[in-house]
Amino acid sequence: MKAIPKITALVPMKGHSERVPNKNIRQMAGKPTFHWIMESLSNSDYVSEIIVNTDSNEIAESAEANFPKVKVLQRPSFLLGDMVSIQPLIEYDIEHSNNNFFLQTHSTNPLVKTETINRAIEKFFNQANHDALFSVTPVKTRFYWKDGSGVNHDPKVLIRTQDLDPIFEENSCIYIFSKETNRRVKNRLGERPLMFEMEDLEATDIDYPEDFLWAEYLMKQRLAQENS
Repeated sequence: MKAIPKITALVPMKGHSERVPNKNIRQMAGKPTFHWIMESLSNSDYVSEIIVNTDSNEIAESAEANFPKVKVLQRPSFLLGDMVSIQPLIEYDIEHSNNNFFLQTHSTNPLVKTETINRAIEKFFNQANHDALFSVTPVKTRFYWKDGSGVNHDPKVLIRTQDLDPIFEENSCIYIFSKETNRRVKNRLGERPLMFEMEDLEATDIDYPEDFLWAEYLMKQRLAQENS
């Protein structure tokens, strides 16, 4: 295995949330939601630093108090608001780290495990053909274009869904890239990204209130299994 350089994790978090109020700090299975992904990142030996870019004093204080690897960046005014995309945040954050490689994730992916983070990092650094990595979820379901034609199947030939070629959904759990690649391409996917497959339950993302309930249920089930 190649030597893996130090990696900075990027976890941007707003205090305000439109669809799920206070979703980052809302209690999930006994902890603030964002603590779960922070624990997974902190437990990875490959991650030497975690940058939390936030406009919330509560998130900043909680992150610094509970996670020694954390470096808080108070979000500047030009990056405030719901309409700011992820790329300007990445551009700002990577200039505040001495590391050259980054893993970006979200607080709304609480079920992502340290083992998965490590596998993604190892996969990226043990290849030479791709300049970035992003996580995906394979989906084997019949999809259609709006004209009724099949996306991943022939509607006239009914085959079992498990035999379909999968379509891969970008699940926003893990992105890995270098400082040089992001500066050049200005995109976390780079120019030649490598897809990293994840199991769909682990990739659960919190976008809506029902997602929070589902993620909390899955977390409680995981904890029960670990404690049994």
